[in-house]
Amino acid sequence: MTDNLELAARAQELADNAPAGSLSRTAAHSVAITLATTRDTDHARSVLDGLDPAEVRRAALELFGELTNA
Repeated sequence: MTDNLELAARAQELADNAPAGSLSRTAAHSVAITLATTRDTDHARSVLDGLDPAEVRRAALELFGELTNA
């Protein structure tokens, strides 16, 4: 199992490679920060469920699912 910090590093890499100002960059940054500051993926998922606006939440949850294969 991959730990939160490894997943956060992958999300940060995706954010760094996404176009500036894009939804994908914002979502990837949100996922990276959330994973880096939560104790496990369940906790991270619950935090991401509270993101606003909805379009960022949807994109972040999609990316989170891809990273965690959930």
